[in-house]
Parts: sequence; C-alpha cells; structure tokens
Amino acid sequence: MIKYLLPISLALLVITSCSKPIASFMYQADTDSAPTNITTENKSQNAEMYLWDFGDGTKSEEVNPSHTYPLSGRYVISLEAKKNNKISKTEKEIIVEAPKDCRVLVKTNMGDMTILLSDETPGHRDNFLKLVNEGFYNGLLFHRVINGFMIQGGDPKSKGADENARLGGGGPGYTIPAEFVPDLLHYKGALAAARTGDAVNPEKNSSGSQFYLVHGNLLTEDQLNKIERQSGHIYTDEQREEYKTVGGTPFLDHNYTVFGRVVEGLDIIDKIAATPTQPGDRPTEDVIILEMTAIK
Repeated sequence: MIKYLLPISLALLVITSCSKPIASFMYQADTDSAPTNITTENKSQNAEMYLWDFGDGTKSEEVNPSHTYPLSGRYVISLEAKKNNKISKTEKEIIVEAPKDCRVLVKTNMGDMTILLSDETPGHRDNFLKLVNEGFYNGLLFHRVINGFMIQGGDPKSKGADENARLGGGGPGYTIPAEFVPDLLHYKGALAAARTGDAVNPEKNSSGSQFYLVHGNLLTEDQLNKIERQSGHIYTDEQREEYKTVGGTPFLDHNYTVFGRVVEGLDIIDKIAATPTQPGDRPTEDVIILEMTAIK
C-alpha cells in the first residue's frame, strides 16, 4: 500500500498546478441611483492575480475592491483572474439610475441655500452632482456678482486667489451640451450654467463647472412683451406672473441652460448680490462657497 502513496501525491500536485483559474464575483450596490458605491466579493478559484475594470475608466488589482459611480448610466464590470499565463474573464452589467428630486446644500460665508436639481436636464444634473461629491466647489468663490442680475461661481482658479487675480476663465477642461427646456426659465433663484459667447460657441455648450444663480428684477407687462417680440418666445400666463411677482432675467431664456432652482435661502442671493464689488464685478470681500453637499 505504501508504494502507491508517492505517485498518487505527485499526480495530485500536477493536477493542482495545471488547474485553470476561474473568474467569478458578486457585487452589492448601496443604492440604485447615482451616486452609489459598490462592494465586490471575489469568488474566483485557482487565481493568483486579479484585474478589475469598472467600465468607467477605473481599474483595480485588489482582491475585493469597492468603487463609487458618481453618474447614472449602464456600466460593465469585468474581472480577469490570472494564474501564470492563464486568464479567465467574466463580466456583469450594472445599471445606475438617475437620482430623483436631488437637492444640494450650498454653505457660504454669508449663509446657506438649498438647490433642487432638475431631472429634465440629466447631463447638467449628473455633472453638477459629480463635482459636488468630489468636493470640487468647496473653497471656491462667487467671483462675479452683479446686483439685479446674478451671482456666478465655479471657477477652480478662484480658490485662494489673490485679490488682484483675474477670474472667470477656469473650468474642469470640458463642456456640457446645452439642455434647453421650455419650462426651465430664468426666474429669481434659478441655477444655470455659464458658458462662452456665441462667436466661439455657436452650439451654446455649457461650462463644465461654472454656474450662476439668478438675482434679477421684477418685470412689467411691457417689458415681457418687448422680450417676446425680440426673442420670438411666448410666455404662458403662469410664466408671466412668475416674472412679475418673483422676478428674474428673461432675456437669458433659451440661451443658457437652466438646470435647477434655489428652494431655500433666496435671501442669501439678495445678501450676496448686495455686496460691494470692484471693477470686474468681483466682491471686495470674498464670498466663499464653504461646502456643497448632495442631500436627498
């Protein structure tokens, strides 16, 4: 009996060393909508190395990595399990739903505001949420303030900027296609995307990060009639009433993308708009975005 033990053991070793890796995994998402974090459970067999690809440009060689999807969409998660020169690969699809009725709390050194983002402008909404969740806006300035018009922020160059620095030209390095929605207008408190002028931007693409909050003025019937004649856009009775009682900047309608509205803290826009400014419309005392936080 003993003389057979050694060959059998050797055979088992050979079988084990020649076995192929088998890639397998499971994942669990914190929520169905963006932003969401997933945790992975690696179920692979006979593997020594791993390569994960989360379908959004992020890769990992960890055994059980976690990953955050800041934007909605369909993604394919793939896992390669490797042993020596052998590779096994498996994939799973994850669908991250768009957030609904998402709000962003904007804390400034002059008070707080809450913005409701529009689900009718998903490109702008998702991009704004991505930047908020990355902390992109924290510490930036409202670098351009015009009383009766708007307050503008989102230039990354404004963070810690020298008092004489020229601001307004910074961004994340990309633009967002325009999303004009007939019912999203420039009422007081509207959140809209800044952009470069028509001469260099005929498609009216939005800045990837710069935005403004409308301050505006109350409009009269005659003023609205004039704007209708100039723009060719006809306002409903409800829209006219909003501009007459709440105010805004209707001459910007359908030229800049509106993608949200302040639902709490309109008085903070008044306070910021009233702050003294220097040539170039930068406040003489910095108006700082202390923090932006996505809330449900």
